[in-house]
Amino acid sequence: MLRFSPALTGSLSRRLRDHMSNIVSSARIHSPHSNTTSFITTDLERSIMDQLEVLPSVSRLSDHVVRVLGQNPGKFTLQGTNTYLIGKQNPYILIDTAEGRDEYISVLDSALRETAKPSNPNEPDVSDIIISHWHPDHVGGLPSVLSLLRRLWDERNPSLPFKPPRLHKLPQNSDEPVIAFGATNTLPSIISSLPANAFTPSPSGNPLHDLHDFQTFAASGLRVLHTPGHTSDSICLHVPQDRALYTADTVLGQGTAVFEDLSAYLKSLNRMLNFSEGEGYTSLYPGHGPVIPKGKEMISGYIQHRLEREAQILKVLNSPPPRNGDSDDAPPRWTTWTIVTTMYAAYPESLWLPAAHSVDLHLKKLQEDKVVRRVSGELQHTSWEVIDILSSSPVDRKSN
Repeated sequence: MLRFSPALTGSLSRRLRDHMSNIVSSARIHSPHSNTTSFITTDLERSIMDQLEVLPSVSRLSDHVVRVLGQNPGKFTLQGTNTYLIGKQNPYILIDTAEGRDEYISVLDSALRETAKPSNPNEPDVSDIIISHWHPDHVGGLPSVLSLLRRLWDERNPSLPFKPPRLHKLPQNSDEPVIAFGATNTLPSIISSLPANAFTPSPSGNPLHDLHDFQTFAASGLRVLHTPGHTSDSICLHVPQDRALYTADTVLGQGTAVFEDLSAYLKSLNRMLNFSEGEGYTSLYPGHGPVIPKGKEMISGYIQHRLEREAQILKVLNSPPPRNGDSDDAPPRWTTWTIVTTMYAAYPESLWLPAAHSVDLHLKKLQEDKVVRRVSGELQHTSWEVIDILSSSPVDRKSN
């Protein structure tokens, strides 16, 4: 998720910046959304944090959008989680609730009293909360946000009944993993702990109102795009008045994003790139980092970055593999680990393990594309070979 200073110039510096950004992003698999210390803690990382663009806690981005920082800065969250108030007047839609720090609630309180001061005192401050995906730094603040909204209402209208907000999220399959990128899915326990009068349930009685692809929120015009890859339930939101696309963690304001499924991720990036409903979009409102004025240029760069990495891996796989040290009889094959040690030979060995995660995701995509096949082994010791399309039959390719 980290980005190097533009002051680093020249082809060597650009290659270093791209490689290191990719590796450090991959390291998030070991310690995201938590207070645990990553095994990569370097002067370089601290320097990167120092170079991040400074963002105000509350920013009015347009007549329709106010950004409120989650007050949780860090090397995995950049300046903090961006939450957004959408609408020209209350009741607003709130996108995400950050991770639940007390400082965020104070800042959101200030934003709702001053920057997005209610013009309709007999209407709630927020009518709907949209959850972009399940990661804790986007959902952890839900209980305290709901408490704040109730408190603001009671101060303004002590004799009137409260209209609690609706909670919206794309549904997940029941067999989805509860742990990914080292983070635990705490949303089910958060939802089950909420008082029944803190939210407005769905018509079926469920706490969450299910989002669906291309759903439109009538009052604001927000349109939902299902964009899996970072997580299976990740969404983007088109903000038509601003000609902007809210991208959650699929595209960041600085650096590169991590992902669970590279095939799905690239499909989502291409879908975002080609989105043109209404007047389309120009800028991006990311889940972390500053606004991206040239949105399509950034998304194109993300796609190109991944395709270049894929080409590098295939170049290695098409070259003679190193001999096995244990046996002269076994045919030499490329493994995930030997690919990494070849591609990243010029970089510190402490970065090779997180790089292996990124390379493994690329290899799984290439396997899905019927370009390579897994031969044997597990994890970074998995061996791979390129499929010879000319010599293999369609049945062979289908079975791999």
